[in-house]
Amino acid sequence: MPTAGLHYPSSYAEMLAWFRDDDACLDYLDWLRWSAGFTCPHCQSTKCWVMSGDIRRCAGCRRRVSRTTGSIFDKTRTPLTVWFAAAWYLTTQKNGASALGLKRVLGFGSYQTAWAMLHRYRTAMVRPGRDLLTGDVEVDESFLGGTKPGKRGRGAAGKVLVAIAVERTTRGFGRARIEVIANAQAPTLRDFLLRNVEPGSVIITDGLKSYPGAVGTDYTHEPSNVAASGQPAHVPLPGVHRVASLVKRWLLGTHQGAVEADHVQAYLNEFCFRFNRRSSRSRGMLFFRLMQLSAGAPPVTYRSLVVNPKPKKVTPQAPATRGRPAGLALQSVSRPWRQAPDED
Repeated sequence: MPTAGLHYPSSYAEMLAWFRDDDACLDYLDWLRWSAGFTCPHCQSTKCWVMSGDIRRCAGCRRRVSRTTGSIFDKTRTPLTVWFAAAWYLTTQKNGASALGLKRVLGFGSYQTAWAMLHRYRTAMVRPGRDLLTGDVEVDESFLGGTKPGKRGRGAAGKVLVAIAVERTTRGFGRARIEVIANAQAPTLRDFLLRNVEPGSVIITDGLKSYPGAVGTDYTHEPSNVAASGQPAHVPLPGVHRVASLVKRWLLGTHQGAVEADHVQAYLNEFCFRFNRRSSRSRGMLFFRLMQLSAGAPPVTYRSLVVNPKPKKVTPQAPATRGRPAGLALQSVSRPWRQAPDED
């Protein structure tokens, strides 16, 4: 198990001491990516030559491979000290961080830079080959989205339908999975189950007619007719209703409900990343897991992140020179407040 103070910083002060410049950040990424040996991100070769500047040349494809090649940090113009500070702020805050909040804290000159950085981190929060849910698993659907006038419930405007699966344990609830789905029909729900729940598990649902076909012979089905029982829906299915309530409050509280429908899945990935690690004793452990996943996640372009890549019509302005975002590796300043002129 990773140890605080050895594999990851245990406090904000320790994080600043560890990652004072980009070289320290690069070395940490190098350790995370290739602690068990080099693997080329292009051809998967395990042999290389180390060149100047710690650049590697793959013996298989002969390409130059830096410590950020093939990761979400590939070709970034933002200093790695800023990336690491953003990751710490994102993972150590109980409710996460919005793009506007990150822009204010780190002093970004552009909202888009903060927004794209957070979304790149969200793409890395789903671990490839992660373990499926097991045991008794509650499954249900819910709607996410802002309140709009018109029809309520299924078919309401501005709503996104999601499927939720939550493990039941002897001490409460275990891990959760949430995915945006096109509809609540049996084939769609079956695909969701096969992607997220181990065959042989017990699936606990309400009386929706789609579930018997979705469960099939791969799972044991325990349906509950909520309408006939006269009980509130959260009584037979407490886990999924608790998670649905938490994710709605999180989207409204942290992001003020300003979440585009096309990006809902990215936010749900972040929520599950947090929820499934809620019992971690050290918040630095979440930072470690995020950096570990980010070091091996494929690069993501800004154009692939935005819903509509076409530029909006704006009033023409004089061109301005835009430099790179400032890093956090600054020189020590000797008490600048003592140099300030006295006010009358």
